[in-house]
Amino acid sequence: MERTNWTDIEFTLQGLSEHPRAEKLLFMMFLVMYMVILLGNSTLIILTLLDSRLHTPMYFFLSNLSFLDILYTSSFIPSTMIHFLSEKKNISFTRCVVQMSVSFTMASTECVLLAVMAYDRYVAICIPLRYPIIMSKALCIQMAVLSWGLGFLNSLTQTLLAVRLPFCGKNVINHFVCEILAFLKLACTDISLNEITLMLGNVIFLFVPLLLISISYIFILSTVLRINSAGGRKKAFSTCSAHIMVVTMFYGTILFMYIKPKSKDTAFDKLIALFYGVVTPMLNPIIYSLRNTEVHDAMKKLTAKQVLEERMRNYIFELFHQISSYSGDKFFNINVRMEIKDICKITEFKCQKEILQ
Repeated sequence: MERTNWTDIEFTLQGLSEHPRAEKLLFMMFLVMYMVILLGNSTLIILTLLDSRLHTPMYFFLSNLSFLDILYTSSFIPSTMIHFLSEKKNISFTRCVVQMSVSFTMASTECVLLAVMAYDRYVAICIPLRYPIIMSKALCIQMAVLSWGLGFLNSLTQTLLAVRLPFCGKNVINHFVCEILAFLKLACTDISLNEITLMLGNVIFLFVPLLLISISYIFILSTVLRINSAGGRKKAFSTCSAHIMVVTMFYGTILFMYIKPKSKDTAFDKLIALFYGVVTPMLNPIIYSLRNTEVHDAMKKLTAKQVLEERMRNYIFELFHQISSYSGDKFFNINVRMEIKDICKITEFKCQKEILQ
């Protein structure tokens, strides 16, 4: 076969082209889920930044996970939604490689980050007295940078090995997105090196983190079972329940994709990949906030603060209008302006400069 220059290649994402009605339904589902992903994860990030009670290692790593989920889903959901509504589902080689690289980076980073979060829970439960010393701010930042760095390195390695391959033929990717396994099937040369590096990457970024997570929870379980009070055991388990659910959902989907027997029903395989790529990031913030009283309290505090600021804003503007009505009365003018300044100082409300002048 004649080899094609990669700069001239354009791929076609097949998706569910044989089921156009299903694509319209999937468009609505993707739209709703993407909105939930953006709203849920951005809310967790904002709450972590604004509420000092959430300035802890657990919420620092959780905000990293939320940011990761936003980037991951934003790398393919908008373009996939466009393809659902268009007859031509083409994507350039460059865009396909960028999409594949970003999604690979996010997936690899999430594997490491989940192991880091398990270690954080291990230190918090098994070595609680030394927790503030061990999980220092510097160490948390280093562990987060390490997670992102390893994920990027793995993605860079796999991407560089993939783009060197020559492609020929129809260049139809039998998937919703530029997934690396579907991408490699289009190469018209030997891909043994790519398969070996992918296997090594799976061992390092899937099974090693899963092993570390399992070891962490074995120690956590043995520590919790030694707690005498039922209330103490319940509290210890509750701090880990959200992480356990996320890990189970994340790795359960991946392991199911690997272990299940190969079938001719490619549409089913694509839907499983959809669950892994979209549903998991959507459920992460829901799981972490559903039974978390700290997140609930932070949300109530933020909502109450917004209501208070809105009331203060209305009151201040009412006073400002009184100033405008009595612009000739200097004594009244000065007193009302001083009252506004006092309100702003006490409530830490940001007043407009023109009001205070």
